[in-house]
Amino acid sequence: MPYSATPRLGFVGAGRLARCVARAWSRAGYPVAAIASRSPGPARELAGQLPGCRVVDDPQQVAACSDIVFLTVPDDKIGAAANALQIDLSKSGARAVVHCSGATPVDVLAPVRAQGGDIGGFHPLYLFGGVDGDLARIQGCSVTIEAAGPLSETLTALARALGCHPLSIPPGGRMLYHAAAHYAASFALAALSETVSLWQQLGFSEDDALRAVLPMLAGTIETAREKGLAGALAGPVSRGDAGIVEKQLTLLDSLGGDHATLYALMTRRAIGLARRRPVPPSASALAAMERSIENVLGARDGSGIPGPGQQGGE
Repeated sequence: MPYSATPRLGFVGAGRLARCVARAWSRAGYPVAAIASRSPGPARELAGQLPGCRVVDDPQQVAACSDIVFLTVPDDKIGAAANALQIDLSKSGARAVVHCSGATPVDVLAPVRAQGGDIGGFHPLYLFGGVDGDLARIQGCSVTIEAAGPLSETLTALARALGCHPLSIPPGGRMLYHAAAHYAASFALAALSETVSLWQQLGFSEDDALRAVLPMLAGTIETAREKGLAGALAGPVSRGDAGIVEKQLTLLDSLGGDHATLYALMTRRAIGLARRRPVPPSASALAAMERSIENVLGARDGSGIPGPGQQGGE
């Protein structure tokens, strides 16, 4: 049976994600009926911004007055929250429970499915800052959805109500999906941290380093949007400048730690992009870079990880 065009929504958890999507859905005409949180202060603050929304004591009370319950709690709390819910389809309460984790399998909600309820996953690909700007910045992002039948259709409509692009993810694919997403989020920050760390050895402050590099990163992202990953590639790999790559690897290796290892592994990925360019660098140049990379990684037991007794990190 299809869901209402504007189902009643409930939230267990009042963190950054909930604060954004609940407000956005309320503005789009979806009633947010109730919020439960182990921290009542944030729940009261959020409910105060949502017409007709009330703060309740536990997840079961959220289910009693909602059609779809969203679990916006830490991954290790999702299973316990699902187990605490009693779904009675003969009453006017929840028909579906949806978690918002990128990594946790939807099957963790199996206790709900065993009671006849629908289950699903709804994961916005966005780093929530917990600020008002999230409401505008989330527009244009993607949301990965794992659900079936009418619930899938409703979650797709909810993604579009956020101004987001819905993506479907197959069952069992969430861990790989979430691991890969780190490269565009946490690991992008880690790469920036490496830039700052190396530039600090030249006397740059962190503020000056970020002021210099963030516009370059923004330009790289916009170029990738326009030209694709291979088309946006710049630097010595894109030019086939094997000599520069070798010298930089040697320099970074002399600094100790894992600076050269990280550079070598990322350069290996850049070579893969370079091969996809309309006019790739010469095969001999790419082969020379690969030899330089293997010289570094081979010194670390061929794994790219410092061996026993070697320094790994700062």
